[in-house]
Amino acid sequence: MFERLRAMLVKEFIQVLRDKRTRFVIFVIPVFQVVVFGYAVNTDVKNSRTALLDRDNSMESREIVERFKSSGYFQITERISSEERIRELLDRGAVRAVLVFNAGFGNRLKAEGGAPLALLLDGSDANSAGIVLGYASAIVASYNAAELSKRAARHGIAGQPQGVVLQSRAWFNPNLESRIYFVPAVIAMLVMVVTMTLSSMAVVREKEIGTIEQVLVTPITRGEFILGKTLPFILMGYANVAIVSLVAVRWFDIPIRGSLWLVALATGLFLMSSLGAGLLISTVSSTQQQAMMSAFFLIFPGQLLSGFAFPIDNMPEAVQYATLLNPLRWFMVVLRSIFLKGVGFGVLWPELAALAAIGSMVLLVAVARFRKTVG
Repeated sequence: MFERLRAMLVKEFIQVLRDKRTRFVIFVIPVFQVVVFGYAVNTDVKNSRTALLDRDNSMESREIVERFKSSGYFQITERISSEERIRELLDRGAVRAVLVFNAGFGNRLKAEGGAPLALLLDGSDANSAGIVLGYASAIVASYNAAELSKRAARHGIAGQPQGVVLQSRAWFNPNLESRIYFVPAVIAMLVMVVTMTLSSMAVVREKEIGTIEQVLVTPITRGEFILGKTLPFILMGYANVAIVSLVAVRWFDIPIRGSLWLVALATGLFLMSSLGAGLLISTVSSTQQQAMMSAFFLIFPGQLLSGFAFPIDNMPEAVQYATLLNPLRWFMVVLRSIFLKGVGFGVLWPELAALAAIGSMVLLVAVARFRKTVG
């Protein structure tokens, strides 16, 4: 058995690694993609292009503008003088926000203790608009607190009652960088894409060139054939995780606070689902092109329903239940928890159990279907 399995593994590795395109897909594309994703998948909003319509031009309005500019979140790209220009800039997407001071803003602020300040936002991108609004609210709140302190000092009041003061501290990601949250999930996505597509085409390639019958008439059993076909991609999946994790840590400074052995365990459980799905695809495909299209038919919904970019809690309840059958969801939770939080098996065992259950079910169905197809 071991001699036959060894011969099968040698054959598979030679067949996979002698193809330059396959080597490129296995070792180069994942590194390229994690670098691209690391820079592109970023929800942080900085230096937002902002136009300024200041009809007051008072000391107060200028001070608020300087606070916006020095925050690093706003960049005043144009000073305008008409409301028509506001519509034009927002329609063309030239600016993300417009700051508007009406005439008499400074005088009203000094006389009445308050004055309206308008911030017009491009709401077509609701997520970015909400973030920009939060930044602006914090800047205005800081200005109000400073003004209250100045007025109290001018009137000889030692201090104003503070009320409830919120002091926040972010655990695990102190600077709230979205890249640190997304990059570990990119590892899971890349492993799924590479292992599922390559494993689905490996068996189909044998069908396409007509060698699967020749292999099956040899003394090798179907179980050994399946193991010989999947084991190389298990090793390649681990190699992908190691390479991409190294890039994430060295290039993007993503921390790994948890156990690497737990990462290896979770990867093995996830590969059961990924390779099982690839094997299942191979039983219903006649050509490598069909296998590729079928694989991406599963990959795209899996990514959308994994919680990678869109919170699962915001999805309809029926869809939330459907995500429970998505192994990519559980794998992302495990990787993010190990990388960022450093939690162990005692916390992650439900997610690992879900991966094991889904992987076992998919793999058993795939093996049964494969035996029936080639039997």
